[in-house]
Amino acid sequence: MEPFYTIMKLPEEQTEEYILMLPFTPQRKDNLAAWMVARADDENYGRLVVYRFPKQRLIFGPRQVVARIKQDPEISRQITLWSQQGSQVILGTLMVIPIQKSLIYVQPLYLRAVNGKIPELRRVIVAAENRIAMEPTLDAGLVRIFGTAAAMGPPVSRDVQAAPETNEKQAATESQRLSSQAKSHYDRMLQAQREGDWARFGEELKQLGAVIERLSGEK
Repeated sequence: MEPFYTIMKLPEEQTEEYILMLPFTPQRKDNLAAWMVARADDENYGRLVVYRFPKQRLIFGPRQVVARIKQDPEISRQITLWSQQGSQVILGTLMVIPIQKSLIYVQPLYLRAVNGKIPELRRVIVAAENRIAMEPTLDAGLVRIFGTAAAMGPPVSRDVQAAPETNEKQAATESQRLSSQAKSHYDRMLQAQREGDWARFGEELKQLGAVIERLSGEK
């Protein structure tokens, strides 16, 4: 996997910074063992930092995620169908987004018609731990991965509790709002990538990670 620039707050740091990030896998193995960053701000310019994952916990690496995407029955069936119809399936850049002690992978899927020159974004693939979803939009993929109940909302008082139907409706509304925000950040991130604006790319990636963290219910 190629290293990529982003803006994020490193563990034990107080503020976000501009970094170059590269995931690492062990020799002759595909699971993710660590990720290294090259810091680029102020007095930390040029410093290399390595963050290692616990050995007792299996973290899927980029190759494993790609293999699982290709082996997913729903995704494989849809790609085969598109190919039989004469379209060219193009898988975009696999993005790794650290969220506290876990990772989420996001990959766009494009289709190019037989006589077409410009690929069209048709699906977004989202992978988190053992879950994979391919949906027309990023927000739909996040909802399928994390579910509506994962959205965070204000606590309900013990004395005055809302009806179950109200709670479910509020959770669904909050999840849709967060998913819509995630899609907006993702779209702007892709636009920044096409324009070569890596500072804006990193900022949108950071915002996307924050929204996904809320969707997953982690603080």
